Amino acid sequence: MVGNLLLRGMIVGVIAGLLAFGFARIFGEPQVDRAIAFEEQLSAAEQAASGQPAVEEPEIVSRTTQAGIGLLTGVVLYGAAIGGLFSLVFAYAHGRVGRLSPRATAALLALAGFITIVIVPDLKYPANPPAVGNPETIGARTELFFVMLVVSITAAVASISLAQRLWESRGAWNAAIIAGLAFVVVIAIAQYALPTVNEVPETFPADLLWRFRVASLGLHAVLWTVIGLGFGALAQRSLAEYRPTAAIRAAAR
Repeated sequence: MVGNLLLRGMIVGVIAGLLAFGFARIFGEPQVDRAIAFEEQLSAAEQAASGQPAVEEPEIVSRTTQAGIGLLTGVVLYGAAIGGLFSLVFAYAHGRVGRLSPRATAALLALAGFITIVIVPDLKYPANPPAVGNPETIGARTELFFVMLVVSITAAVASISLAQRLWESRGAWNAAIIAGLAFVVVIAIAQYALPTVNEVPETFPADLLWRFRVASLGLHAVLWTVIGLGFGALAQRSLAEYRPTAAIRAAAR
């Protein structure tokens, strides 16, 4: 049964990746093009001010490839991976989160995943377009982002465990509130303790930065929404077909 759910999760993840790719092409890539144009103008101005002749760097991967097959491949593979992991988490969580239906469980898990994996790390270390960020600090910035991601996932798992322990004594509503507050407190402490990174040039257009970050969040929102709703529908049907088959096998024994 788990293998069946895993396959369905990866299929839904691929579909989600295709839709996210379409969103990124329409809303994200124009912002990347604007950021690259700004970076080129800034570089040309610096070279002109220094009196040095303009030097064109060799293009290893063309912009057309980056925005086309490269973006498509990356987003689809990411979607398939997220879909597969999501199906495994669903297989463990279904039946353990109250009496929710498969669709409701999948929707709740997708919302929790979007908040934990996307929103929380992005609040501290948001996505930046080209021309934003010092190349020499990319390693440190990546490490900080993953630290925030690990803290967020760990805090989410601990909060769910806390809610389960309080479920019987405090009731579902109070347990959810206490666990949610505990998650917020841990995240607030972590975001306060971790160093802030602000490498946005003063001349960088604020509207471009905003549009790029909104597009980045939108891409993830499309991905997680399609996975949550699409996988929930498939899981509902799969589990409905599995129960009669399992009952027949049990009776035959």
